[in-house]
Amino acid sequence: MTTQVSNDGNAAANILSNFSISNKEPEKKSNELGQSAFLELMITQMNNQDPLNPQENTDFIAQLAQFSSVEGLERLNSQFESFSGSFMSNQALQASSLVGRSVSVPTDTTMLTPGGIVAGSVQLEQTTSKMSVSIYDDAGSLVGSVPLGLQEEGEVVFRWDGQFMEVNGELLDWSAGEEPLPPGEYRFEVNALIDGQSEQLDTSLSANVNSVTLGNNGEIILNLAGVGAVNIGDITQFN
Repeated sequence: MTTQVSNDGNAAANILSNFSISNKEPEKKSNELGQSAFLELMITQMNNQDPLNPQENTDFIAQLAQFSSVEGLERLNSQFESFSGSFMSNQALQASSLVGRSVSVPTDTTMLTPGGIVAGSVQLEQTTSKMSVSIYDDAGSLVGSVPLGLQEEGEVVFRWDGQFMEVNGELLDWSAGEEPLPPGEYRFEVNALIDGQSEQLDTSLSANVNSVTLGNNGEIILNLAGVGAVNIGDITQFN
C-alpha cells in the first residue's frame, strides 16, 4: 500500500512537473548565426557528409573565410556606428558654442537686434555703374533705398545699424532719418545695373543663433533669429 502511494505521489509529481514545464513561456530564439552556432553546423555537416563523396577541404575553408568576413563586417559596422554617434555628439557640442553669436546665410530677411548691426554681402559678376540696397520692414513697407553708385566686380559688403549704411568699409553720406529704425525683421533687396538692365542679386545676411538642434538624420540645424531653421552646411561665414 505504501509503495503504491509513493508511486502515485511520484507520478503526480511528474505530471505536475511536466505541466509546469509545458506552461513555461518559450525562450525567444535569436535569428542571428553566431560563431559557435556556425562551427556546430559545420561539424555536423562534416559528420554527416557522404563518405563516398566527402566535401573538399577547400569548401570548408571557403565557408570559414566567408563567415569571418561577414563577422568582421558586422563588427566594423558596429564600431562605425559608435564612432558616428560620438562624432555627431561632438559636432553638436561644438555647434552649441555658436548660440548667441552671429553667422551669415543666403537669405534676404533677417532680424535687427537692439544695438545690433546687420551685415550683408553680394557677389558681383562684373563691374556696375549703378547699385542700390532697398530695405523693407516686416509689413512690406519700403523704409529706405540706399544708392551705392559704382561698384567693382567681386564681393560687395555692407553693414547697417538701422540708420547708417557702410559699404566696403566706407561710411555713406546717407541715413534712414534722424533716429535709427526700431529693432525688428527687415528684408533687403540689392539691385545692380548689368548690361543696361537692372538685376536683383542674391544676398547673404547676418543673423544671431538662438539655438542648435540635432536632427534625426544627424544634421545640425541652427535656429536663426528672423531667418528660421538653417542647416549648418549652408552657413557662409561665422561672424
